[in-house]
Amino acid sequence: MQKPVIGITSGGRSEGYEKAPYYDGYFSVPAPYIDAVLRAGGIPLIVPAAVSDWESVLPLLDGIIVTGGTDIDPVEYGGDRANPALLPGDRERDYSEMTLARRLLDEGQMPLLCICRGLQVLNVARGGTLHEHIPDILAPDIHRSSDLWTMQDLRVEPDSLLAKVMDTTALRTVSGHHQAVKTVGAGLRVVCRATDGIVEALEMPEYAWLLAVQWHPEVTAAQDQTQQALFDALVAKAANGRSPA
Repeated sequence: MQKPVIGITSGGRSEGYEKAPYYDGYFSVPAPYIDAVLRAGGIPLIVPAAVSDWESVLPLLDGIIVTGGTDIDPVEYGGDRANPALLPGDRERDYSEMTLARRLLDEGQMPLLCICRGLQVLNVARGGTLHEHIPDILAPDIHRSSDLWTMQDLRVEPDSLLAKVMDTTALRTVSGHHQAVKTVGAGLRVVCRATDGIVEALEMPEYAWLLAVQWHPEVTAAQDQTQQALFDALVAKAANGRSPA
């Protein structure tokens, strides 16, 4: 039987993780996303953020990961574009991922895992809003360190899909975000919060299989089975939906 193909959204062309004098832009994905899908038994397929014709792409895929990355332009949720803490946005990527999210949410069938920025894309696509900069509303900022990553202990709602997939309600996660959900989008359920009240995970009960986490499970998935379980479950659900070749 053919392995399920998992689409992975790329960073925008202005978000290049590796800069060189030969090119002006990149469509990149950190390797841990790819590795996690491969360990789960799927075939990762990077979809560049320049793609917006998802009707042509989705028939090639069995599941999707919307990855982390730069800030969503506040114009998408009626936020403050003048906030000095905003990271440089990528409007091409915003358009691509918002188009994708709304298309998937209308259908509610393709297995979907949203990570960090991906959770925020999901929330905004459902009409929710974001805090542009967590330190503007809370101190101290427990969601990142001076070199980005920090560790957090989290508790998950025991009756959630997330708890079922990860087989635990107690998590230790890698975090590195400065934005967060402000108002929750329509139809979404908060299933995990940080100790300061920041939303850490969302689900959509009406969707066939959808998980959205604010942390970065790909960073520790190779060593932490609770984090790898997110990718394993996505690939398993995608495989169940694939017709035999």
